[in-house]
Amino acid sequence: MAAMALCRAAAGGKRPAGRALLALLKCEMLCSRRCLVTSRQLYSVVHDPDEKTFEKLLIANRGEIACRVIKTCKKMGIKTVAIHSDVDANAVHVKMADEAVCVGPAPTSKSYLNMDAIMEVIKKTRAQAVHPGYGFLSENKEFARRLASEGVTFIGPDTCAIQAMGDKIESKLLAKKAKVNTIPGFDGVVKDADEAVRIAREIGYPVMIKASAGGGGKGMRIAWDDEETREGFRFSSQEAASSFGDDRLLIEKFIDNPRHIEIQVLADKHGNALWLNERECSIQRRNQKVVEEAPSTFLDPETRRAMGEQAVALAKAVKYSSAGTVEFLVDSSKNFYFLEMNTRLQVEHPVTECITGLDLVQEMIRVAKGYPLRHKQADIPISGWAVECRVYAEDPYKSFGLPSIGRLSQYQEPLHLPSVRVDSGIQQGSDISIYYDPMISKLITYGSNRAEALKRMEEALDNYVIRGVTHNISLLREVIIHPRFVQGDISTKFLPEVYPDGFKGHKLTDLERRELLATAASLYVAEQLRSQRFLGTPRIPIAKSQRNTWELSVHLEDGVYPVAVSKNGSSFSVEVDGIKLNVTSEWNLASPLLSVTIDGTQRTIQYKLQILTKVAAELSKYMPEKAAEDTSSILRSPMPGAVVAVSVKPGDTVSEGQEICVIEAMKMQNSMIAAKTGKVSYLGSLKTICNLSNRIEFKKEKRKILVVKELSVIFISLPK
Repeated sequence: MAAMALCRAAAGGKRPAGRALLALLKCEMLCSRRCLVTSRQLYSVVHDPDEKTFEKLLIANRGEIACRVIKTCKKMGIKTVAIHSDVDANAVHVKMADEAVCVGPAPTSKSYLNMDAIMEVIKKTRAQAVHPGYGFLSENKEFARRLASEGVTFIGPDTCAIQAMGDKIESKLLAKKAKVNTIPGFDGVVKDADEAVRIAREIGYPVMIKASAGGGGKGMRIAWDDEETREGFRFSSQEAASSFGDDRLLIEKFIDNPRHIEIQVLADKHGNALWLNERECSIQRRNQKVVEEAPSTFLDPETRRAMGEQAVALAKAVKYSSAGTVEFLVDSSKNFYFLEMNTRLQVEHPVTECITGLDLVQEMIRVAKGYPLRHKQADIPISGWAVECRVYAEDPYKSFGLPSIGRLSQYQEPLHLPSVRVDSGIQQGSDISIYYDPMISKLITYGSNRAEALKRMEEALDNYVIRGVTHNISLLREVIIHPRFVQGDISTKFLPEVYPDGFKGHKLTDLERRELLATAASLYVAEQLRSQRFLGTPRIPIAKSQRNTWELSVHLEDGVYPVAVSKNGSSFSVEVDGIKLNVTSEWNLASPLLSVTIDGTQRTIQYKLQILTKVAAELSKYMPEKAAEDTSSILRSPMPGAVVAVSVKPGDTVSEGQEICVIEAMKMQNSMIAAKTGKVSYLGSLKTICNLSNRIEFKKEKRKILVVKELSVIFISLPK
């Protein structure tokens, strides 16, 4: 049985050759998918059947947020319409909705950003309202305007508020007028790379270049000098155009080593506005949040109130009506500066729902229908603590998470555990493609305090089963148990500071290593014994076996460890390093998770390692090993993607480090550079990532460097 390294990833993430044994422990009977916490809900929908809203609502989105909106709509008695691209025809949100209509092919510009197609579906299905979710058209004022012209309600603020707050340049000016603390920077649109360099010099490096209409970390670059400013301008404008259909950029001073803390606001059409406490979002990679929690360990009541009051003042200044989020950067002295306002539902909204008990989707629908808020500021509690981990199909060993694609061959959410909520839009068999964000789910845990919430998150991550794609659970687990995180000593630089050489995985202690070896060896023997039985009865042996002891060799990371196992009933006694451990379980090997007790302590481990018998281990040294690939002359794309730009032409001489092409994957753009100096001799057509004949050739003496687009992998090789 094979497995990905999940909860405690092996250092370096190396995959052993030969037969791999998966030690998957701690299994309990799974309950049906739910969002309840024993006696308390992680969010509450208290719906008055006499309070009429909409009969039919269309969700202009996909994945987990579409499923999230559908759940609340069902509780409110609202019929739902899902839209989807052709590759999403069998997606979970399509199955959950009452109706579903295809709006185009996979590329977002032809489907989820295709306003004409979506408007046609609205007319066809007679939907009365549209919830945009987040991303895509959620902050597009033209989409909201077109809906209003057709008499369709947009579940969100009006076009004026979207224009004012969705545009980072205009929102910054309005924030200043509303007496909200702002970051020093240029308050206009940056026209070109030369102007970007001039502005950056005036502000003083480092600077942040970001999309005026953006969000979610898309179209954002930090520049420390003129060269990075030019490069950042180019990539940010391209990403902004691809993700939001708007390539305008702004530049502001980059505040080094801050916290990212945001305030959730909720306002109605009657002039009422509330702040629903804060969310701590400082754990990030590539300006995208990875772990969020509510409340923040850093804020005192006075700072919290000041931030909340400024957020509400800004919302009232633009007559905002719906759920929205005002984001701040907070320095070590608790000075806070306005970053942006997102005029939509945030990805991390579940942690706010957990500590307040409110259903933000329901509140958005009520406000859109014209109902006043049901609560006053004094009614908004901070009840307990909530933590959210974004589970991505990413390789955490590459830049803390480069996107991965594949099919979920096995998928099991840890919903059998108490106080666990999972917002997802996938299931076993779902595909993670290059076209959309690589998020698998949002894993949320709740506790009466932070320690309890973190402990439950650790257990939930240990019990999360994902097979078929590379994922970031190992990184998430290491973050939430790290002493700095546990103490609340975090900033937006947490990951590069804690892992300066990149994430290498969990470092096993001697006790953990022995327990892992003992568990794996016991599981191996249990599997061998099961294979000797047929339909629960022993096979007819040629010679009766009385074997009760096994000598094994376990390959773990870079070491090989001898292990002796003896069977005693349903338990195994395992000797590792001269120390005996007792391993007990029901040994239900058909389950992806097993309940295993080691010397009276229950353990949860997901690991990949190799186990051989003593004889096989002695013979394995005679087996020739496959020579490792010489990668010194090879450049491969770090992720699957599409070629969006080629920077060379036939006859060009390229030097080491020069850009060859640009790859776009999951809304992010990455520059591919040459690993060797050479000359371009041929450049073929680059229209499709699946055309195997497309190539760029370089010559150096008698060698060639080839750039071949094979499926969704681009590589440059210099054959000897």
